[in-house]
Amino acid sequence: MTLAPRPSPAYSLREVEEATLVMAARAQDEAAVRELVRRLNPRLFRVARGILDTNAEAEDAVQDAYLAAFTRLDQFRGESRFSTWLIRITINAARMRARAARPQEEYDTVLERDATDSAVVVFPGNGFEGSEEALGRSQVSTLLEAAVADLPTELRLVFLLHEVEGLGLLAVARTLLLNPITVRTRLYRARKRLRTELEARLMGGFESIFPFDGARCTRMADRVIANLRC
Repeated sequence: MTLAPRPSPAYSLREVEEATLVMAARAQDEAAVRELVRRLNPRLFRVARGILDTNAEAEDAVQDAYLAAFTRLDQFRGESRFSTWLIRITINAARMRARAARPQEEYDTVLERDATDSAVVVFPGNGFEGSEEALGRSQVSTLLEAAVADLPTELRLVFLLHEVEGLGLLAVARTLLLNPITVRTRLYRARKRLRTELEARLMGGFESIFPFDGARCTRMADRVIANLRC
């Protein structure tokens, strides 16, 4: 797929249905590709971050997934939503990177390993809130992200898909190709581990975990477009 620079459309693409955007992307419409990237960045980043241990690795996996998808759009048959198809590609891309870094790990079992050596990852907010509100939200976000980042990858991915992205147990099972009972068990274990540390403070705010918007979102779109033009 080779994209040529195109002028910005006179209308907004934010209200355009996903299927219509995919059709436009097949026709090498750069604006449609950018809108799809904008819409899907948060979910795909969280999916990748559920498998990989660092922000940078997750971004690289998401970019790999976009390039794989947009250069092989002819393989998308429309049997599921484009976003669902891309989630599966992202999972595969992230798992490939994880296996390359940790080939000894298995991804079809729950590992009850000690995660005390895991890095605490802090993700900044968007900078548009008042100072007190931003500070409070940042503190909660830092606490939640540190606890979620310390979960084993198998628990973290299920937790992010269910609690942050709002997928039901059956949807998570279909997405990860797991038995629903396995998904339920992993979710239970994830909640139990988090509750030990956060029981007094878990008052919502899950939507702030591992954000991917603003300038980071734009940079991802720019990188994808630049690669597709090559």
